[in-house]
Amino acid sequence: MNRHSLRILLLQARNDPPTQQEELAEFSRYSGLRPEQFTILNGFDQAEFSPTVIQGHHALFIGGSSDASVLKPDLYPFVLPSQALILDCLEQRIPVFASCFGFQLAVEALGGRVILDRDHMEMGTYPIYLTPNAAADPLCQTLPSEFLAISGHQERALSLPPQAIHLAYSQLCPYHGFTLPGQPFYAFQFHPEVDRTDLIARISRYCDRYFENPDAWRELANSTQETPIANQLIGAFVDRILLSALAAEG
Repeated sequence: MNRHSLRILLLQARNDPPTQQEELAEFSRYSGLRPEQFTILNGFDQAEFSPTVIQGHHALFIGGSSDASVLKPDLYPFVLPSQALILDCLEQRIPVFASCFGFQLAVEALGGRVILDRDHMEMGTYPIYLTPNAAADPLCQTLPSEFLAISGHQERALSLPPQAIHLAYSQLCPYHGFTLPGQPFYAFQFHPEVDRTDLIARISRYCDRYFENPDAWRELANSTQETPIANQLIGAFVDRILLSALAAEG
């Protein structure tokens, strides 16, 4: 199996076509895979689905959301099927890479807890710090102990799942990344798929949701920095985790 033969299921929770396409382009760019290697499953378009949707795919990628909350499964009926899909991938040892909303889905699915915490909201570029666990982790061990990443969320993990291996944190958010023992699974609260250009486009689209006046979002746009280390994570996941898992299967 080589990277050009991979098929990825991209689970989205995006309620507007421009952001859906933007997110696909981001994952394609930083994974080094072609857009046609991705199958899109968007919860706003298909709220009910079975874990069998993963059949025929080599991995599950999960993106972010400015439109949904894992804390409101009654309002967003795709939350529970999405969590069931994650659990099924773990049972089958199918590689999973989750960011932001995907991170929160996984936290709740595996027994951790997510809360709304606007006092510690992140929106922009932040230093991310690795825990000592990262030194022995195959994906994170080559990263510097501190790097910049794009983060945007009002909800965060209050606690990680009991079996989780804590990998990363920021000054405002104690849980920014985790993996699971013996599993090809990674989840990050920050956005490895988003770079400075992407963030500026997105906050301009969603400025009414997060900012009281245009000056506030322009100030954020001007202060946003490039995040090359964080953006390398998806391609590294494909090379070190996904392809390695497939090679081990024979």
